[in-house]
Amino acid sequence: MKMTPTLGRYLAKSYFSNLLVLLFALLAVIYLFDTVELLRRGSKFDDVSLGLILQMGLLKLPEVGQVLFPFAILFSAMFTFWQLTRRYELIVVRASGFSVWQFLTPVLTVAVFVALLQVTAINPVGSLLIGKFDQLESKYLKRQDSQIALFKEGLWLRQGFAQTTSDASDGYVILHARQISQPDWTLNDVTVLFFKNDNTFVRRIDSESAHLDQAQWVFDDVTMYEPGKDRIKRSSYMLPTQLTIADVEESFSSPESMSFWRLPGHIQTLEETGFDASRLRVHYHNLLSQPLMFAAMILLAAAVSMRPPRFNGGMALIGIGVFLGFFVFFMSSFLQALGASQQIPIVLAAWAPAMICFLLGLTVMMNLEDG
Repeated sequence: MKMTPTLGRYLAKSYFSNLLVLLFALLAVIYLFDTVELLRRGSKFDDVSLGLILQMGLLKLPEVGQVLFPFAILFSAMFTFWQLTRRYELIVVRASGFSVWQFLTPVLTVAVFVALLQVTAINPVGSLLIGKFDQLESKYLKRQDSQIALFKEGLWLRQGFAQTTSDASDGYVILHARQISQPDWTLNDVTVLFFKNDNTFVRRIDSESAHLDQAQWVFDDVTMYEPGKDRIKRSSYMLPTQLTIADVEESFSSPESMSFWRLPGHIQTLEETGFDASRLRVHYHNLLSQPLMFAAMILLAAAVSMRPPRFNGGMALIGIGVFLGFFVFFMSSFLQALGASQQIPIVLAAWAPAMICFLLGLTVMMNLEDG
């Protein structure tokens, strides 16, 4: 028997409504805890207002919501199927001649649509907001004045600079490196420009290479230029910094701060500049696998929550479903960590959790259902 449009819309609407309610409830709880944590961190500074804290919590929310999406998909599907079963609606539908795959189709369609919406729209918006959050966090909570950007032309870095001499007191420097060598993290073909806070140029140095060593940049084979003076050659030059290698890497390789649409180009830029882009590649393939993962969540939810009310053990099956949700999350995180460290292939690390869950749910449904 063919599924009627009215019935399909009813099932899709029921599931989508439950998904929205559960998602907003989870986001409200996460927002509350994040705000409390930001308040604790901001209480050390007089210029951090409550309005700024609330704003930062909202900016972080879309990125956290994307982590919660698989849980919301699974738990809302479990609740929807349980709700329809308790009201005997699914029993009537199946008694009318509809197969389990027919009334699962509208719910699967909604889940895949939400996955596509997350990847193509929510993720780009979330990356912009989390980028703004990182800026506010660095300025008001971490008190860092460094800015880092990566382009095909190389690495650009801006940081504060202070020394006792009058010509460069309380200014800033702009550092540019054309190439970065891994794993020792050496900058090659380096140019550093020194400015006062009023943007007055102070000096320029060119260096063959540079590296971070105990809270300072160490430049080798330096040529120094200052206005009105002859150039000076030095074997080395030290520049104090608050940056660490981890700070520099995280500033432009954080997957959460990069839009889905910009990821391929950014991965190419990282690799051309000399950085390892495995973490971003895993994140990119993980985003591509979201429709399959969300469909797998629906199949797992159907397998554990569509028992008729007269059968016992329903709560045990729901408990199994909750356990499966957390197991999938930890398995996915573990495999992605292995992929980012290049211990397993990147495609396997990103696609294996979705594929395993989909095949598991499909197998269970085919064994439990007769049509």
